[in-house]
Amino acid sequence: MTDAEFLAALEDTSLPPSCFRHGDHLRAAYLYLKQSGFGGAIARMRRALIGYAAAQGRPGLYHETITVAFLALVNERLQGRTDRDWQAFAGCNPELFDKRFLSHYYRPETLASPRAREVFLLSRLSTGTENP
Repeated sequence: MTDAEFLAALEDTSLPPSCFRHGDHLRAAYLYLKQSGFGGAIARMRRALIGYAAAQGRPGLYHETITVAFLALVNERLQGRTDRDWQAFAGCNPELFDKRFLSHYYRPETLASPRAREVFLLSRLSTGTENP
């Protein structure tokens, strides 16, 4: 499936759930970032994920902090590498494919909080203070 077909299927919610695992979320993030920059990618990813989750009968599934944090990590790794395609990017960033990667930045209780689902929370891991 081409990148354009992949995003179209995600956005029109016809993408089968078996074709939208963690690595596929990263692919969508990568493509949105390439097309729309960081701010635009956040808006497009949020809209696509909320719509897709609702179409799958899971309207409360969207998680703002996880989405924005992974977008930020992908964006950081994209800087200065405009000549890469998705496959090359994925091959150079295998750590992003570990769904637990955010544990380097967030405590589990923070990500599990209802507030983290609703708004993007900055990590406070290094300060020892939490406000889930």
